[in-house]
Amino acid sequence: QVQLVESGGGLVQAGGSLRLSCAASGFAFSRAWMYWVRQAPGKGLEWVSSSETGGGSISYSDSVKGRFTISRDNAKNTLYLQMNSLKPEDTGLYYCARDCRTVVAGRVACDYRGQGTQVTVSS
Repeated sequence: QVQLVESGGGLVQAGGSLRLSCAASGFAFSRAWMYWVRQAPGKGLEWVSSSETGGGSISYSDSVKGRFTISRDNAKNTLYLQMNSLKPEDTGLYYCARDCRTVVAGRVACDYRGQGTQVTVSS
């Protein structure tokens, strides 16, 4: 079955950096579009970034563009998110996900996601 396990979250001061990792198993990772999504307290699931199968086509939400970098290692079945210049509004539970779609503007639903890793940015 599909398994996605995120790691790398933590508490960081504004302006700091974190690198998230997602270990994937149970499906053909190299053939799957992969996503990072996040959920702030009391809010819906927000799309952060996505990567096509080979990593050549990459997209970011406007809120993270220029600060976050998504990458993948298909040989290791692992997805990454390098987060720099973190802001307090980046605080939330970050999920690695598959099969995501927009449900309303700025909000997504995903058929598969991991348990999430908490990112907390203090001001």
